[in-house]
Amino acid sequence: MTELFTHSFHTLGHFVVGYAVPFLFVLTIVVFFHELGHFLVARWAGVKVLTFSLGFGPELVGFNDRHGTRWKLSAIPLGGYVKFFGDDSEASTPAADALERMTDDERARSFHGQRVGPRAAIVAAGPIANFLLAIVIFAALFAFFGKPSTSAQVDSVQPGSAAAAAGFQPGDVVTAINGSAIDSFTDMQRIVSISAGEKLVFTVKRGGATVSLDATPELREMKDPFGNPQRIGVLGITRASSPTEATTTPVDPLTAVWLGVKETWFVMHRTVAGIAGILSGSASADQVGGPIRIAQMSGQVATLGLYALIQWSAIISISIGLLNLFPVPLLDGGHLLFYAIEAVRGRKLSDRAQEMGFRVGLALVLTLMVFATYNDFLHLFRS
Repeated sequence: MTELFTHSFHTLGHFVVGYAVPFLFVLTIVVFFHELGHFLVARWAGVKVLTFSLGFGPELVGFNDRHGTRWKLSAIPLGGYVKFFGDDSEASTPAADALERMTDDERARSFHGQRVGPRAAIVAAGPIANFLLAIVIFAALFAFFGKPSTSAQVDSVQPGSAAAAAGFQPGDVVTAINGSAIDSFTDMQRIVSISAGEKLVFTVKRGGATVSLDATPELREMKDPFGNPQRIGVLGITRASSPTEATTTPVDPLTAVWLGVKETWFVMHRTVAGIAGILSGSASADQVGGPIRIAQMSGQVATLGLYALIQWSAIISISIGLLNLFPVPLLDGGHLLFYAIEAVRGRKLSDRAQEMGFRVGLALVLTLMVFATYNDFLHLFRS
């Protein structure tokens, strides 16, 4: 009995230290900056902010600032919200009765009393803050650690692969793909990985000559460094690099910011392409993961060190920013859809229409959460 208790205690400790702590570290940073975006633009627009919460449910600890905003940490650390004056809920649904009883001055300080432009700006500020956070993180990493690179040289070509069919040869060095310069083998891998089934034009340096090769990456299921399955585009070439061949180039602050923007755009493009593949049926829906998968991957990434975990935070920030832009009522994108319709019509949607939209949005979000959690458990059992 004692041994069972000890084993259970160690298992729980491993979960907390190995998965929960990295997961909460990443999620707290991302959620804080998302909600901070809403908060700052709301303050700029003159809207009274009632609550800034990290997490949902009962309050664990909190304080009031001089503007009357309650800043708090709540019991369920799976998100957060900013509640404005005039909101009926954390999802920023309007409190119709309260709005009718407001004075003109009170209405001017409420979220729903604003013109459509300021409301859209407040809502869009959350996802935008996520993208800006990613740019800052990537830029800081480039500025402090430089830009790692290994030449995009082909050391071997797998027989029967897309690369073999295209005419790649050992010793080739890829210098560009579709006219865009390639600085490293990693750059080439990343472009190829999101281009399964898409013809790419490779500019290759071969000896003293430059040749052009057309190749279409094949979709294959591969294992990442932690053993997790992933479906990516593959050419069928390898680079037998040694640690001494890897170089790191120092970059100035402006270049670091530009590289941060490019990295953020790449992750956004890769994420959108993955979602489009799932919706079109070209990619499997079992790649959709929820909190359990994110927690597991956060723990795995944490084993690589703080650099990797911070980099992972930027990727999650981008993912959450994009997810919130989905045109689904209840998410930021759903609110923006309502505001776009309002701008075209010249008047707000009726309370009934908005209520029905939020109900549909809630059903969709809950369905996605259940599906993602189901995939998470399947993934755990297969691991």
